[in-house]
Amino acid sequence: MKIQSPSTDILTGCSDSHLSTLADGQLIHHQMQSAWQQLQQAAAADGIVITIVSAFRSFQRQAAIWQAKCNGLRPVYNLQQQQVAVASLNGMAKLEAILLYSALPGASRHHWGTELDVYDAAAVTSDYRPQLLQSEYQQTGPFYKLNQWLETEAARFGFFRPYKHYRGGVAAEPWHLSYAPVAKPYMQALTLPTLHQCLAQHPVAEQQSVLANLAQLYQTYVINICEDS
Repeated sequence: MKIQSPSTDILTGCSDSHLSTLADGQLIHHQMQSAWQQLQQAAAADGIVITIVSAFRSFQRQAAIWQAKCNGLRPVYNLQQQQVAVASLNGMAKLEAILLYSALPGASRHHWGTELDVYDAAAVTSDYRPQLLQSEYQQTGPFYKLNQWLETEAARFGFFRPYKHYRGGVAAEPWHLSYAPVAKPYMQALTLPTLHQCLAQHPVAEQQSVLANLAQLYQTYVINICEDS
């Protein structure tokens, strides 16, 4: 598969020109549509209905989430799933608390259309709303079968889990799938200068602190991923 060099706007969530719309309205990268359908079909054969909770997310959408968390209008959790009093934090401590589960606008992998947060609709009732908590994907949770299936099968279709394990940056996210053939070259293209340029043009909450610490944030929360499936 030949991957075109992405524009800065695509890399940072300021363009949707690379996306296709699925039947459920979700937007994904047009070059992974076939692989996603094949993954779904294979899972269905094993009694799993892989369903998307979140796919493409624009810069504006990520910035709104970021703003709400910075302002304490959306909950922020630590690794023990305890709510953090963000209002009492400043500087790097505040950024790190939010970045554990929420990406910096312009640096979210969801901007690329290659990332999917998924659950198994066959494992729960139709009115169940996935919380995207690690407990849902562990042995006593409803999505454990999906978690185990992805462990052995996702790579066959080009997918991997960049946050499979906690590596000191983003918390473990067993629900997060990434399409490697596109996502890997996109991550290489999202350099620190590219991200800095985006944020200089599109200021976000805690802008001064973000820019002052951007090199460290980039190392810890952007390129610090699990490379293998």
